[in-house]
Amino acid sequence: MINAALLASALLIATPASADPVRDATVARLPELIELYRHLHAHPELSGAEVETAKRMASEARTLGFSITEKVGGTGVVAVLENGPGPVLLIRADMDALPVTEDTGLPFASKVRATTEEGIESGVMHACGHDTHMASWVGTLANLAAMKDRWSGTIVAIAQPAEERGKGAKAMLDDGLYSRFPKPTHALAFHDSAGLPAGTIGVHAGYTLANVDSVDIVVRGVGGHGAYPATTKDPVVLGARIVMALQTLVSREVDPQSPAVVTVGSFRAGSKHNIIADEAVLLLTVRSYTDAVRKQLLDGIARIARGEAIAAGIPEDRMPVVTVKDEFTPSTYNTPQLSETMRAVFAARFGDARVVDPGAVMGGEDFGRFHLADPSIESLMLWVGGVPQAKWQTAQKDGSALPSLHSAKWAPDAETVVATATEAMTAAALEVLKR
Repeated sequence: MINAALLASALLIATPASADPVRDATVARLPELIELYRHLHAHPELSGAEVETAKRMASEARTLGFSITEKVGGTGVVAVLENGPGPVLLIRADMDALPVTEDTGLPFASKVRATTEEGIESGVMHACGHDTHMASWVGTLANLAAMKDRWSGTIVAIAQPAEERGKGAKAMLDDGLYSRFPKPTHALAFHDSAGLPAGTIGVHAGYTLANVDSVDIVVRGVGGHGAYPATTKDPVVLGARIVMALQTLVSREVDPQSPAVVTVGSFRAGSKHNIIADEAVLLLTVRSYTDAVRKQLLDGIARIARGEAIAAGIPEDRMPVVTVKDEFTPSTYNTPQLSETMRAVFAARFGDARVVDPGAVMGGEDFGRFHLADPSIESLMLWVGGVPQAKWQTAQKDGSALPSLHSAKWAPDAETVVATATEAMTAAALEVLKR
């Protein structure tokens, strides 16, 4: 059973007491939203395979009176509610889970197993909190559907697939999101945070999440016997030289005031102690904010790989092959005007102590595509802290590590996340669509 009083108290952490229709409506709906959260948590689906999840999201929104279109960009759901003239507000939640075997100990922990696109069997878990996103999305839509006398305009609510693969937003846009449905003037989303205490709201204006590129480098050499290296061109040595040279991109080429990351996450080569392999494979993640820095990094990676190969005497027909993968996630930009407006709205509603600027991070999120597709769209992704208060306070005292997003142990204080996010997103929507 869910204790409604306990859930209501989650919404009132350090919040000025007052009679408020948005808060009252959220508190009243919280038990059913937590039931939905637990169901979604126990039944996760991988990117692109969110079939049952999408059906549930469509059903929830249809019950609330939204016009529903399914299978947009794969498994995406578009729910539209028109309520007179005014702005068009896109409200987005992502649906996919991760190939992570859950280790939270929750009574409703996922026991689902599935096979990834790469053919790897794994447990499946909402280790990034998308289950809280979806539950809050339903709560926000329910609040707004019941408050049509308080706003005017159009809501385009989307349940998006494949965020974790960086594909879902692009797939929905490519499938006519902005031509088949009312085109948004504003876009809102939230993400739970493993770096903020539960119930805290984070708003950062400007670039807030990074461009994310995955780059493969196949380093080709000439293999042979490990006892006779002079007869070979060792791709492991060349790969090591490339890895070290790549470090100068950030430290010596990119402006120190422009954030950038080049990380070699995997270096694979060879099969036996005494054999020099024919090739080595490097797998990189590359992070930036601006298009200019992104191009600088990607061009630099190709230049360094080729230059080191030339220095090593690799013949032209054995030059490294550098491939920028197509799962590119663009940076997320929070437009300053909307960010500052919402910061004031949240501070007035929740109190200054619960609204912080968490700064920008180098993680990635494809929500940024909805603004990039038309830069006139005012856009904001806010954070809602998910670290349980007791664990947060302990970590502040003794420095103990907390699980991050994508961890098998990530278990947010879901009651507080859903309560806070539903109220915040409802209040933000009412501000955009106010009469």
